[in-house]
Amino acid sequence: MSGARVAKTSNGALLSARSRRRLSCAALALSALLLPAAGRDGAARDLQHNTATPHAHVYLMRGLMNIFSLGMDELAAKIARHGIEASVHNHAEADEIVAGIAARYADGDRGPIILIGHSLGADAVMRMAQSLNDKGIPVALVVPFDGTGSYAAPKNVACVLNLTQRDYARMRAGSGFHGMLSNVDLSGAAGIDHFTIDKSPRLQGYALGFVLKTASSESCRPSGGNPTAAKPLEEPTRHAAPQPRTRVAG
Repeated sequence: MSGARVAKTSNGALLSARSRRRLSCAALALSALLLPAAGRDGAARDLQHNTATPHAHVYLMRGLMNIFSLGMDELAAKIARHGIEASVHNHAEADEIVAGIAARYADGDRGPIILIGHSLGADAVMRMAQSLNDKGIPVALVVPFDGTGSYAAPKNVACVLNLTQRDYARMRAGSGFHGMLSNVDLSGAAGIDHFTIDKSPRLQGYALGFVLKTASSESCRPSGGNPTAAKPLEEPTRHAAPQPRTRVAG
């Protein structure tokens, strides 16, 4: 036989180098035809997986001028350490955030929506929940830190945890609301006022616990039930007389 390079097939026949090159080209062509279909199947599996395992997103809203609500940044960092997506915004961006949530929801994102805010940001998250209710989008958890007024919890919200030291900033059940409503009275808690409530490590930890349970689907899912009022974190010292209802914007 000449010096041409040869190889044996599985049945012992000899193949020339030219024949082997032809077979290699044919195999590559066949692979090129099969890969797009396999890629489409893989993409479909990935999409199915992503749809089946939605992830929570926490939106934290600061109050006036972005300087009185830095506890929202601290809480966001603690949430992010647990692998949960969290973003911090100014209360004036509320409408823009609602539009973004609606777009994600329309694209198939069904992860739990969690809204947290301080002061004017607390007011904002209650209004955001109402806007999302108008769009038919469920909200898992809303946590206002010392808002400047009382708001009704809409029916699309599963849980409201209101942390406040103001008598006039209690949240109430709105029409059709059947979730959990907790007004935590901090009016007598030492060291807690409007400018420190969002920075309290204890209150941040309390809110974080609710966030983690909600993100893991252990609680705060839209469902039937009766509104309930949680007990205060601690029994506060009661004022002898009602305090002046001066509202502090921030």
